[in-house]
Amino acid sequence: MFELIRKEGHARRGVFHTPHGVVQTPVFMNVGTQAAIKGALSADDLHQIGCQVELSNTYHLHVRPGESVIHELGGLHQFMCWNGPILTDSGGFQVFSLAKLRKITEEGVQFNAHTDGHRIFMGPEESMRIQWALGSDIAMAFDECIENPAPHDYVQKSCQRTARWLARCDAELKRLKQQENTVNPGQMLWGINQGGTHPDLRIEHMKQIAGLELPGYAIGGLAVGESTEVMYDIIEQVEPYMPSDRPRYLMGVGTPSNIIEGVWRGIDFFDCVMPARNARHGHLFTSQGIINLNNAKYITDAQPIDEACGCPFCQKYSRAYLRHLLRSGEMLGMRFAVMHNLYFYNQLMNDIRQALDNGTFAEFRKEKSERLAKRI
Repeated sequence: MFELIRKEGHARRGVFHTPHGVVQTPVFMNVGTQAAIKGALSADDLHQIGCQVELSNTYHLHVRPGESVIHELGGLHQFMCWNGPILTDSGGFQVFSLAKLRKITEEGVQFNAHTDGHRIFMGPEESMRIQWALGSDIAMAFDECIENPAPHDYVQKSCQRTARWLARCDAELKRLKQQENTVNPGQMLWGINQGGTHPDLRIEHMKQIAGLELPGYAIGGLAVGESTEVMYDIIEQVEPYMPSDRPRYLMGVGTPSNIIEGVWRGIDFFDCVMPARNARHGHLFTSQGIINLNNAKYITDAQPIDEACGCPFCQKYSRAYLRHLLRSGEMLGMRFAVMHNLYFYNQLMNDIRQALDNGTFAEFRKEKSERLAKRI
């Protein structure tokens, strides 16, 4: 399902085939946690801003409205009127980040919902059943997300359990896809590499899960507090052991500079809530760096957010107008800001792919990586 077209160093240019369309890689997946992009963007908007893959979350959709509702209505694609590829996160990260009290056993995790406190049990089989009902194209394995740093002993035991959970996920999804009422028979499972900030455990775990020969693999448990230098080092340590003929996904990352550096180190798929979240607070990405519209100097600024940007907002409106909307609490301001940032990210990926096609990604990285991280 994955075609590797060309390489430049460790950076890869590829094409990934899914039941709902072809994905040109490297790619940034636009995060619609609850089947919607926060900031009032619709599926039509996603097409307009160049989104290739939409990402939704298993845990949140299980809590509201419930996977049975979405399954009855034809699956997530029909539910949100998005006809492109969808990846669903397993809910593992939310279990470990939102639940104040949780109990981890070999079977799974007992925890309280963040909404009303009711008790939920989720393990590999439960996560697969929810994702099967949602009918995503890519279902992520249920894993334990470890805080960084964590003791070597604990992380080793956690990795072993996560590997056992992955085998159970694989078996359960294969079973479920034989059901007559399967929404997406082509749904595929991707495994997740864990190991905290311990290179030896990362490598050992990657070797173990690669043996399952899954359609794709992710690096999880990074960008959760460790330095970027540590994150980049872990990627470099793990990458040689990731199957070269399968897509690689760096979960929850990141800034434009993080993405460029991730591609340089061999990553194909990225996602992060940060561009939409930052947009809603007036922090916008441009070709020259990051601007904060809350600053008073933008009160009468008649320029677009970025003169080099082709997004719908930058074609018509000014920084001054968007600043006014955001400061006034107008929903239109959030919509315009999120649209701009996600357009910027999708266009960045397009530029990265073009540089890889031309064999000029090293120069692209040298020119863009530091500049895009600069705060104006």
